[in-house]
Amino acid sequence: MPSVKIPKKSTDVDMTPFVDVAFLILTFFIMATKFKPPEAAEITTPNSVSTELLPDNDAILVSVDSAGRVFFEMLVQASPQLKYDVISNMNTTRNLGLTQEEMTKFKNKVPAVGMPIAQLKSYLSMNEEEMKRVKMPGIPVNDSLGGELYFWIRDAISVMAGKKTNYLIKGDNNTKYPIFDQVLNAFKKNDIYKFNLVTTPEGVPANTDRDRLNKAILSQRK
Repeated sequence: MPSVKIPKKSTDVDMTPFVDVAFLILTFFIMATKFKPPEAAEITTPNSVSTELLPDNDAILVSVDSAGRVFFEMLVQASPQLKYDVISNMNTTRNLGLTQEEMTKFKNKVPAVGMPIAQLKSYLSMNEEEMKRVKMPGIPVNDSLGGELYFWIRDAISVMAGKKTNYLIKGDNNTKYPIFDQVLNAFKKNDIYKFNLVTTPEGVPANTDRDRLNKAILSQRK
């Protein structure tokens, strides 16, 4: 009886489709990744159990670091022209003598400002590498009206009129209360009495009122 020869099949696996998929996934994450913009100062915020996310648009953020330096920032990624409008207003009302190029640099290269208004001209005339080496001293707030911070908030409110604007204060754990109080004065002087404090979220402690409330809400949804 003749024997039957079974054809041998190759055990090699074609990896080409897997490599293609891997590169597609890698490309997706590279294009979808949103890098955190550089911060003007390192700030360690207190913890809280709030789950509300920080808005990244239509918001005014005032930050205070542990040394008491105050920074002003407009979160307007969808409408960056608003930053230009603010510095343009400031240039006119405070007679800063900024050029169009310097005001454009402010819009594109200065995420947060933290220095006296009188120093802006000198700062914006630097190149980018020089600007990175500058340690901003903070916006002066040392009077009962909130100092120069009042003008930054005032002009931002003016150019963002008609928008639902969020007001945020981000303070370091070691920020002294008198500085925080002076920041509040700038808000109150602009008739802003409602704002959010930026904190670091943490889990709800067990057996607290908030924990029991969350469990009750979850049980009702089942």
